[in-house]
Amino acid sequence: MAKDLTVTGFEDKPGVSAGIGEALGSAGINAAGLTGSGTLGEIHVLVEDGDAAAARSAIEGLGLQVGDARDALVVAADDKPGAFGNTARKLADAGVNIDYHYIAANTRLVFVVDDAEKAKDALG
Repeated sequence: MAKDLTVTGFEDKPGVSAGIGEALGSAGINAAGLTGSGTLGEIHVLVEDGDAAAARSAIEGLGLQVGDARDALVVAADDKPGAFGNTARKLADAGVNIDYHYIAANTRLVFVVDDAEKAKDALG
């Protein structure tokens, strides 16, 4: 089962997420999913179970804190309206509470930034 690592202990400034991605890449670890908020001070990194310890070490090597490494249920879903809701409903109907969730699919990256125009220019 995949592991979700909770990363904290960082200042909300440019480069934190880049550092995490670079550290994981240098360690040969694929981030299968990633979500977080600098303003809330928490980033979640999804890795394969066998990579969790090495991912923790790589991220902690940046001076960041890695707390929980929780089991993460990764479900394949159709990329269409209602797919997330239908799956979440099944969990709710089964009495399962969702602590947090995010989407990691088809190598789509989502960035919410403080300067969209600058980001567009940076990414070409």
